[in-house]
Amino acid sequence: MRGAWVAGAAMLLIGAAQAQAQERTVAIKAGRLIDTARGVVLTDQIIIVTGDRIASVGPASATAVPAGAALIDLSGKTVLPGLIDTHTHITGDPTVSPYESYHLSVPRQAVTGVANARRTLLAGFTTIRDVGSSGYADVALKDGINAGEIAGPHIFASGPALGITGGHCDDNHLAPEYRHEGEGVANGTDAVRAAVRRNIKYGADHIKYCGTGGVFSRGDKPGAQQYTQEEANAIVAEAHLHDRPVAVHAHGADGIKVAIRAGADSVEHASLIDEEGLRMAKAAGTVLSMDIYNTDYTQAEGKKNGVPEESLQKDRDVGDIQRENFRKAVKMGIKLSFGTDGGVYPNGDNAKQFAIMVRYGMTPMQAIQAATVTGAGLIRHPKDLGQVAPGFYADIVAVDGDPLADIRSLEKPAFVMKQGAVYRADAQQCAAAPSMWGCADPAR
Repeated sequence: MRGAWVAGAAMLLIGAAQAQAQERTVAIKAGRLIDTARGVVLTDQIIIVTGDRIASVGPASATAVPAGAALIDLSGKTVLPGLIDTHTHITGDPTVSPYESYHLSVPRQAVTGVANARRTLLAGFTTIRDVGSSGYADVALKDGINAGEIAGPHIFASGPALGITGGHCDDNHLAPEYRHEGEGVANGTDAVRAAVRRNIKYGADHIKYCGTGGVFSRGDKPGAQQYTQEEANAIVAEAHLHDRPVAVHAHGADGIKVAIRAGADSVEHASLIDEEGLRMAKAAGTVLSMDIYNTDYTQAEGKKNGVPEESLQKDRDVGDIQRENFRKAVKMGIKLSFGTDGGVYPNGDNAKQFAIMVRYGMTPMQAIQAATVTGAGLIRHPKDLGQVAPGFYADIVAVDGDPLADIRSLEKPAFVMKQGAVYRADAQQCAAAPSMWGCADPAR
């Protein structure tokens, strides 16, 4: 179907598309452009893209379009930077039950990750921070995408998350005689330092550890602390020694405060954070990545997907509290990134969280900034990602309508560009620039 992203034969052209993006110049006419750095909307702008970067942005009345540039007309749309999700599990499939997962090898999980990466990119998320995949499958996906072999977002990968024996990041679904242990399990300060070094050795861009119990783990309590202060200090110190940021899974108040004291860069979930923890996060500049959408999916689909009742009940216990604590964090001006726990719900549905963030206290602009400039800062690429501005990657999304009036318009992007290559476009844009790879139509 002309004008839409088409799989199949077009997928074979990924490498060629990226090579083409390295050479060509594209002029994008933006009817409305969201300036995420300043939190304002600009009208009638021209964005000049050269290769994989943005060369210039300016008013149409004062911007000369280079000779020979391909023209993409987005004058009837709202343009914004490619979106960033700071909490995904790109190899995850929520329809696979805990016990069914034992049938899935790491290579098979990576195949699922290939499909998820494509869906995520086409949903307008041009960058993800993946926070836990088996066997370094997330690292392999990152490398494949960077090599132009498969389509997907920029991936910042953690490899296996670190955790205590019997904790959220262990594997607790088998009987003792199977002697099975999660690959990220490490106990004691020396062991956790070694685990950090191992993950870095195999390509981790950041380190994740589990600081409390969780919802989908068997036999632990979401609010219960896991890892001592000394162990947390060792993990963060070792990661920072190697210039790697640290993300901490923590629902419970004590584990959250342990993470903040240790100097962690972000706290994931933060469901049961207390007033002291909120004040500490504010003072330290710790980013909270609160996944306040996925409980809707879990409660609607979890039983059918084979999620145990223990986990469904834990999700009910923390879901509403997490959302109210999100509201408190917004009011306090705490840094909040857009993190969804993709893989707990279907990857590619990431944008459904925007509406929940607005319902619980954010303005639409704040929610968009959480998924752009705040996320870019958290992954330490504030000069490459999160803005449509000169020098930044040409990661550009457009939607019909006005997301500042209807945030749900972000759930259906009409146009997606990553590093100058077009991955989604409509018929009008293809007619204007038929040589664009995103307009390739294997039916022709």
